[in-house]
Amino acid sequence: MRFLIVEDDLTSRRLLEKILEPFGLCESVVNGREAVEAFTRALEEKRPFHLVCLDIMMPEMDGQAALKAIRQKEKELGVLPKDEVPVIMTTALDTPKEVVEAFYRGGCTEYMVKPIEKRKVLDFLREHGLMN
Repeated sequence: MRFLIVEDDLTSRRLLEKILEPFGLCESVVNGREAVEAFTRALEEKRPFHLVCLDIMMPEMDGQAALKAIRQKEKELGVLPKDEVPVIMTTALDTPKEVVEAFYRGGCTEYMVKPIEKRKVLDFLREHGLMN
C-alpha cells in the first residue's frame, strides 16, 4: 500500500505517519501544490497511491483546491469514478460549508476533524480494504 499524507502541521503529519506506516509506505508533503505533483507523478509512474490524507488549510494551495485537481487528473487519465483514490479530508474546520465543499464539490471519501483519532483511521482502512 502507498499513502500520501498532505499536512503542513508537523505534529499532525507525524501522527498520520505513525498510524499508517504499519500498513504501507507513506509519502508526506506540506501543501496542496506538492500533493497534486506527487499524485500526478505516482499515476504517471504506474505506482498510484491507495489513500490520500489531505488537510484543508495549507499554504500555496489549500486542500479543497488540491482535491479538485486530483479528481480532475484522475478524470484526464481515464480513472473511473469507482476506481478513484479514497481521500480523507483532515481539518480543524467543521463548518457545513467546508463539509459540503469536500464531499459534494470535491469528491472526498471521508471527512475527519482534528484531533485525528487512530481508531477512526483504522476503521476507514478496514472498510476500504487498505490493511495488509
